[in-house]
Parts: sequence; C-alpha cells; structure tokens
Amino acid sequence: MTQELRRSLGVPDAVVVGLGSMVGAGVFAAMAPAAAAAGSGGLLLVGLGLAGVVAYCNATASARLAARYPASGGTYVYGRERLGPFWGYLAGWSFVVGKTASCAAMALTVGAYVWPDQAHAVAVAAVVALTAVNYRGVQKSARLTRAIVAVVLAVLAAVVTSCLASSAADPARLAWDGSSGGAGGVLQAAGLLFFAFAGYARIATLGEEVRDPARTIPRAIPLALGIAVLVYLGVAIAVLSVLGADALGRSTAPLADAVRAAGAQWLVPVVRVGAAVAALGSLLALILGVSRTTLAMARDGYLPRTLSAVHPRFQVPHHAELAVGAVVAVVAATADVRGAIGFSSFGVLLYYALTNTSAWTLGSKWRVLATLGLTGCLVLAFSLPLFSVVAGAAVLAAGVVAYAVRSRFGRGRL
Repeated sequence: MTQELRRSLGVPDAVVVGLGSMVGAGVFAAMAPAAAAAGSGGLLLVGLGLAGVVAYCNATASARLAARYPASGGTYVYGRERLGPFWGYLAGWSFVVGKTASCAAMALTVGAYVWPDQAHAVAVAAVVALTAVNYRGVQKSARLTRAIVAVVLAVLAAVVTSCLASSAADPARLAWDGSSGGAGGVLQAAGLLFFAFAGYARIATLGEEVRDPARTIPRAIPLALGIAVLVYLGVAIAVLSVLGADALGRSTAPLADAVRAAGAQWLVPVVRVGAAVAALGSLLALILGVSRTTLAMARDGYLPRTLSAVHPRFQVPHHAELAVGAVVAVVAATADVRGAIGFSSFGVLLYYALTNTSAWTLGSKWRVLATLGLTGCLVLAFSLPLFSVVAGAAVLAAGVVAYAVRSRFGRGRL
C-alpha cells in the first residue's frame, strides 16, 4: 500500500516555497543572457513582461490541475491522467532533463559569484556537497526556505536601493534604442527569463503535502508568481539603470557589477553571499525534485529500475540521487551558465506546453488561458538560441526512442 505524505502546509508556507524556487539563482544569472538577446533595456523589460504573462497562464493551468490531482509528480501525473501514458512520460522526461540543466545553472551561478576564476570547480564541489546532504535524508524545510527567501529579498532590496539612488543611474538606459534585437530579441529574452519563473511548479508538486489543496494551491501559485514578477521588475529596472543592456549582457555576475557601478563597493561581498545562498537553496530543492521524479518514473518502468531503489537506513532514493548528482556534476564541469539556462528553458517550456494541453481538457472555462499558455510556451521554446533548441530537441528525441524501446520490449525490461 502506497503511503501518503503528511498535509502540513498552508497558503503562506506554499507561497514561501514557490518564492524560494523563483527568487533564487535566476534573478542573479538569467538577466545577463536575456539582456544580450534583447539588446536594449526597453526590450528586456518587454521580454520580462511576456515571460510573466506566459508564466501566469502556466501557473493557472498548474493550479487547476493540482487541485484536481493532489498528488506528487506535477505534469507527469496530469499528462498521464488527461492525455495518456506517453504524454505523461514525455512531460516527466522534459522535466528531468530541463531541471537537470537548471541544477547545473544554479551550481555555476554559485561559482560565478563565489570564485569567478574557478567557477566550474566550485560548481562541481557544490553539487557533490548537496548530493551528499540529500543522500543522508536531510531535506530543506519550509522554515529554512523562509529564512533563505528573507535573506535574498533583503539583498535584492539593497541592490535596488543602491542602484536607483546612485548618481550613475540613468533612465535613458531603460529605453529602446531602435537598433537592438527587435521581436526576435524580445522572444529570446522572454524564453531565457522564463527560466527564473519556472519555480512555481514546486507548489504544484506539493499536492500531497498541503492542507486543502483544492483551495490552497490555486491561491498560492498566483500569489507567489505575482510577488516574483514585481521583484524581478524592480531588480531589472535598477540594474539596467546603472549598467545598460550592453554591459549587463556581458556580465557574469550582473548584480555584483551593478552595485559596483553604483559606487556601493561595500555591497559587492554581500551580493556575492546572497547569490550563493539563493543558488545553493535552489540547487538543493532542484536536486530533491529531479531525483524524486526520476524515482517515480523508474518505479513505472520508464527509467532503469535500479533508480527506484530506496536506501534502507536513510529512506531516500539513493540511486536516483547519485545518478542525478553525477549528471549535474558533469554538466556543471563542462557547460557555461548561459548554455545551461537556454537548455533548461527549452525543456521546461515543453513541460509547461503539456501542462496547458492537459488543462485544456478540463473544459471550456479554462481553454482560452490554456491555449494562450500552450502557444506562448512553444513560441518561446523555439525562439531560444539555436544550440539550446537543437540540443533540447535531440535529448527529447532520445527520450521518445527510450519510450519506444520500452513499449516494444515490455514494461520492467529497462
């Protein structure tokens, strides 16, 4: 008999969990590649707004589906129940590969802010350390998340204040100069910035752990997303006002460079610590989430059965955690943060495309938003940098081949 998880989280805790996933490494890393794609401050802000609109559609779809299916697994469950086993599998596969790249991006963000000259080595060390923590069954609680969110928001408030109050701030840097990326740049910037908003899915995957999920989840997801959008908008305006889109696009540690340009040199180490705390917190939660989805897919026979093993003492999916940790460490050692963000965005956008497709089947009441969300996800996914699209499509195709092999030779043979 399958045991259910304890329902202990209310709306405030669920909102905090969502914020902890959204206001994390993304705010410290995603704006740089998005600014490079947009080419001007004005287009970056338009891209941020577009990413927020798509995220809202996805969040609404996730909330309604999670209320209908209050079980762990997110769109892996929704796709299976509403569309069929293959689509549920495809959602789970997209989540695992996309969020594995997210893990690498988080780890590389730690390295970029803590020790830029040895960013890859620091990233791998962070992955190894957190995998070891997870292996022993230590999980990040809502209380710890609340503390991390408080620290990060305090650091971001200091960044916004110091930048906007600086004599280096120039509102003209927020304009569109007419020679930048155009519509393609906006779409690509929105696709990259979507990486930062995707954390609201963490609320939906808490279906078995919240009280009264039919009420709690639909309230918590838009609240968390709305707060995150306002935070990102404030940070984007502040950073652009002192750096401009060109300097922001070239930066590897944009918020640290912004406070330095604002003349607040004393704040640089504070920003670096805040970025490390945010990225480590997000990385810890992501490794937990990816390993648990891997466990569920292995139990269903979609991934090798050995990945479903549970440690007899620590009661964690130790094979899945070690496998996820090893893959993330390899990616963190060889990729750059921008490539990881692009690849992650592609996988996660396809995951949400399936979320919206599943929500479309709930009835006509939800079909307008679901259609808008589905269209937005597909447009943004295929507007990402070419390498991200090609690599993402190749990994997605590999997943389809694996499913075909499983179907051909029967369940349980993997």
